[in-house]
Amino acid sequence: MLSMLDICCTMKATKYVFTLLFSAAVLLFAACNNGANNSTAANADLAKLFSAYWEENLQLYPFQATAIGDNRYNDQFPNNQTDSFRKKEMAFIDKYLAELQKINANSLNASDKESYDLLAYELNINKEGLQLPFYKMPINQFWSFTLEFPQLGSGSGNQPFKSVADYENFSKRMKLFPAWVDSAIGNMRSGIASKYILPKALVEKIIPQIKSVLTIDPTANIFYTPIKNMPDSFSADNKEKLKNMYFFNISNSIIPAYSKLRTFMEKEYLPASRSTSGIGALPEGSKMYNYLIHLYTTTNLTADSVYNLGLQQVASLRAEMEKVKTEVGYTGTLEAFFTSLNNDATFQPFKTPKQILDSFWSCKKTIDPKLATMFLHTPTTKFEIRQTEAFRQASASAEYNAGSEDGTRPGVFYVPIIDALKFNAIGMETLFLHEAIPGHHYQISLQQENKSLPQFRKFIDYSAYAEGWALYTETLGKELGLYKNPYQYLGHLSDAMHRAIRLVVDAGIHSKGMSREEAITYMMANERITKDEATAEIERYMAIPGQALSYMVGKITILRMRAKYEKQLGAKFSLAEFHDQLLNGGNMPLGLLEKKLERWSSN
Repeated sequence: MLSMLDICCTMKATKYVFTLLFSAAVLLFAACNNGANNSTAANADLAKLFSAYWEENLQLYPFQATAIGDNRYNDQFPNNQTDSFRKKEMAFIDKYLAELQKINANSLNASDKESYDLLAYELNINKEGLQLPFYKMPINQFWSFTLEFPQLGSGSGNQPFKSVADYENFSKRMKLFPAWVDSAIGNMRSGIASKYILPKALVEKIIPQIKSVLTIDPTANIFYTPIKNMPDSFSADNKEKLKNMYFFNISNSIIPAYSKLRTFMEKEYLPASRSTSGIGALPEGSKMYNYLIHLYTTTNLTADSVYNLGLQQVASLRAEMEKVKTEVGYTGTLEAFFTSLNNDATFQPFKTPKQILDSFWSCKKTIDPKLATMFLHTPTTKFEIRQTEAFRQASASAEYNAGSEDGTRPGVFYVPIIDALKFNAIGMETLFLHEAIPGHHYQISLQQENKSLPQFRKFIDYSAYAEGWALYTETLGKELGLYKNPYQYLGHLSDAMHRAIRLVVDAGIHSKGMSREEAITYMMANERITKDEATAEIERYMAIPGQALSYMVGKITILRMRAKYEKQLGAKFSLAEFHDQLLNGGNMPLGLLEKKLERWSSN
């Protein structure tokens, strides 16, 4: 559903929400093998439709193509901040909705009907989002193309820098960046005039991010990094040509564009920013938030039902945490227990980033023998653990970036380590299960590697499914040989509590008038988190309303389905087979997933 420039991944929103996603978001897309359009639909007309849709989709969203490893459009940079581009998007959606209506859905086999329903859902949810004024807020501090573009330009993202042509391709994109900035500023000015503007607290975080890209010396700029890492195989003439090309583009496109954006944000946008915290304060805020709930949870839950579900989950998890507190012999309050764990040097044993990364590798070593008993298939995509790049780790969370379908790019678990001495070890096991294995790495890689799926289904993403699966895998810790230490189990409960709190504060902020400060206080009262961490989290929810709801809603749905089929199938129930059924159709809305499992259980 998402792309990079086309909307912010992995991450995890629709192409039309905020119009700013980046490939880190890119939980959603992974890699198309040289743009292949192969479709496995049995119905010939439907197969043709799927192929045409996917190819036109990649042409419309070239940054998505880059993100998934299709390099045919690596030099293209459509300006998705313009009215003309949004009209083009709407025409694209309407065209394929009309094409779907020409297919007799009742004549399709079960697999084709599932793909048909999925594409129809995708087109309709995107059409609904495109009609709302998200484009007036194209930049935020958490998901933004202004953050993603430097990652691409550094050579650490999805943009390849292996050949001279690769370097020339990105050079063309750099030249087109100023036009994107100009249009984004135009949209934000429209937002100021019509009262669609970000909270002041978020704008204050955006400005330093923009400043961090600015350098006096172009050769010290992050966009110059690929020049410093040019392959030795390049000729001397080509090296000199590329050096001059990048120096010129950074001097005349990148630095002036970011400088203009900084000036605008400081002089115009910040003074106009709002004091309220939630999207509900905007003119169509309630309508926008209801859409985002639907988008991210793929359910018809209301803001009130989300809020009440959160309160129930928080109460249940507090009770479980009290048990752990008693088990380890702590006699103070739960809040005091949280504080002691945050400050106790025992839980901050690391001296270097490498020690932290090695500890995560140890988690993998522990669970490897158990995985074969719980999964029928293992991804062939390679897996790596890396420290998050310095330029973005201050505002980054741990995350997974998908590998490529053809295996040339590994899946990467990124860990932000600002200060190794202050890195708390509690919760590392549950974090690894979620972001790495068998969480996002298994789910995304198996989806991409599944040759039976139409191409568009290999790279589609719904946050409730992806994050619901990842959060569900955290509940497998004991079965996989982890959580033997009560503090690591508390870390698991803390992460579950974190997602439960999100239901309360996200709905509270965006539909009940809860302030940023009230949300921070509520979070700190109910989980093991510092004020700085809580502030960053709450500001994330302010920036991307609704996305944080997807985790717990998806997890609860999967757990409910597991319990249902364990009871229904009895001795015939196989956990490995259940997991296979959850994963072998790829990402889909929860309603379609429930129908899929119902068909499976009936066979």
